[in-house]
Amino acid sequence: MRCPFCRSLDDKVVDSRTADEGDAIRRRRECLHCGRRFTTYERVEDVPLLVVKRSGEIVPFDRAKLVAGIERAASGRLDREVVAELALQVEEVVRAEAPQVRSDAIGVAVMERLRALDQVAYLRFASVYKGFEGVADFEREMGELRARELHKTTAPKPRSS
Repeated sequence: MRCPFCRSLDDKVVDSRTADEGDAIRRRRECLHCGRRFTTYERVEDVPLLVVKRSGEIVPFDRAKLVAGIERAASGRLDREVVAELALQVEEVVRAEAPQVRSDAIGVAVMERLRALDQVAYLRFASVYKGFEGVADFEREMGELRARELHKTTAPKPRSS
């Protein structure tokens, strides 16, 4: 670390402790050239999450936009807290994949969670995400939902030992 007083690169760390509620490390340093002390802060660099849209355009991830889309689909069906938690879960999942994620991966992650939470909200979201053009699209999607429900109820349950 360069000394702010004499610009020397030789220093030693005298004291270290956490700062900003654990988001940083505060270090007291002493310059070995001029003897003066100074403080530095070390933080993890946030890697921005980028979204590759269907058009190929790359934009920064915007959780507020994700929440707004989920809220439109879940209007009157899910509490704001549930929607916010769902958006946070989706963000965590896509962040874990890579610093750059395709928009359709975000849509699929939202649909998986909405399907488990509320089927009407799921259908609303799917109608926009999948670009439904008519009643047949809704009927097809409802048929898939029914098939999943039937499969869940008829699937053999694991035996306990």
